[in-house]
Amino acid sequence: MEIRASTVLPARRRPITLHTADGLALVGELALPQDNDPVATIVCLHPLPTAEGMMDSHVLRKASFRLPALADVAVLRFNTRGTSSRHGTSEGEFGGGETERHDVAAAIEFTEFEDLPEPWLVGWSFGTELALKWGHDPAVRGAILLSPPLHRATDADLDAWAEFGRPLVALVPEHDDYLRPEEARRRFSRVPQAEVIGVDNAKHLWVGEPYVRIVLNEIVRRVAPGAHPLPTEWDGPHEKDTLL
Repeated sequence: MEIRASTVLPARRRPITLHTADGLALVGELALPQDNDPVATIVCLHPLPTAEGMMDSHVLRKASFRLPALADVAVLRFNTRGTSSRHGTSEGEFGGGETERHDVAAAIEFTEFEDLPEPWLVGWSFGTELALKWGHDPAVRGAILLSPPLHRATDADLDAWAEFGRPLVALVPEHDDYLRPEEARRRFSRVPQAEVIGVDNAKHLWVGEPYVRIVLNEIVRRVAPGAHPLPTEWDGPHEKDTLL
């Protein structure tokens, strides 16, 4: 069977609550491999909630549907403060990327509490800003940025990541609305360990199964290289996401 946009592969999934240092409860989900221990973990930071971004934004949702089964990767998703999705609404209100520092810290702390291995941040759009600004935690192994706008994240944040020294990978769509590959390479040149990958024909929202597969393969290439490239077929049990 071909893996399609609505395919949900087996995993141990459970709702979680993250507790922030400023007293908020954030809704989320942890997806673990069905039978194996995870080899790595991705902490998903979603797009802008004021533009309908949430933990269920499609690339992050598909990561949780596929990567535990295909790559033995644990997938942690959550709604930042004031954000709603099918999983519920997190307490608080949108903080413009500033008070969300507590949300990022709570997610990283959760990976430590749960003994989740090799945590990487995977940010998309607004989520890339959160990763760059607030992801400098010794527990974090690196960050993968999808469609980074470099709007709220400044050159000072890039310099801080350069000093942090952990891997940084930016996937930049050819036709992005905010930052395109050539300019991205110039901006990220401040970070010696940064790798900028331009993705031909892609757009900011990564709509279309070919682009989702590119994104998920590039994530797995970094966090669980033994599972790269990901298969496009699955012969085992599966379900269908009926809420697309």
